[in-house]
Amino acid sequence: MGLCAPDPHEPARRLRDWLSDFERVFVLTGAGCSTGSGIPDYRDTLGEWKRAPPVNFREFVDDPLVHARYWARSFIGWPLVSGAQPNGAHLALARWERSGRLSQLLTQNVDGLHERAGSHATIDLHGRIDQVVCLHCAARYPRAHIQSWLGRDNPDWASLVAAAAPDGDADLAGRDFSAFRAPRCVACDGMLKPDVVFFGENVPRARYEVAQAALLRAQALLVVGSSLMVYSGFRFARTAYEAGQPIAILNHGRTRADDLASFKLEADCTTILPLALDDIDSPGGCTYGVP
Repeated sequence: MGLCAPDPHEPARRLRDWLSDFERVFVLTGAGCSTGSGIPDYRDTLGEWKRAPPVNFREFVDDPLVHARYWARSFIGWPLVSGAQPNGAHLALARWERSGRLSQLLTQNVDGLHERAGSHATIDLHGRIDQVVCLHCAARYPRAHIQSWLGRDNPDWASLVAAAAPDGDADLAGRDFSAFRAPRCVACDGMLKPDVVFFGENVPRARYEVAQAALLRAQALLVVGSSLMVYSGFRFARTAYEAGQPIAILNHGRTRADDLASFKLEADCTTILPLALDDIDSPGGCTYGVP
């Protein structure tokens, strides 16, 4: 006889009860919020890399082969990100924002799914992969345009199929990338880069300061789907803790802030968030069956 799946209603009720004490909650999301939309994450439940870390900024800029490899893999992997749809977690957070109790949403994801779900109070901590920027003249291009350029300049690659990897990457092990033509800026022939924060880069100071100020105006921090192993995300948990703000974590597996949290659930956010958030302002009743 097979094992029954855990009942999500009890953990959802516990999260709802924890959140009900606060009128202004700052929400920080990570890759686990988008896995339900088919976008792979980087880390396992112990917070360790599942694969090689993402490309380093200096290697992307200084090594032509690394640069070509990045764009070849992105060419094959981009359709997964561009075609991904918001899942229950994204939609629940967007609805909760409209209630006024989600004061700010900060995401470490670069896929834009929170905005596509209808969220407005969103800061993309690590940028957006659907935008591309020239490192020389700062001209900007939609990523969809770059995809058409890559297809035009690399027709032999268009039929390749590869396993999906995080953030629009794809596994193309063993390929020769030396002949792959990476895109160039049409304005100045400069090097193009997705408008995301690579490893070895810093989050833009102004973006960090806006998010930090929003956190300090909130009453509590909810972390969803992030191990917080990257310092750019973890420092918001540390700031909240030092400011005396309660921290709740909804994530599968260990996080860097487990010792700072006052409440933690190891559960699927795409299931728990709709149950916990959609009826949080209705004491004693829940259309989703949470007691």
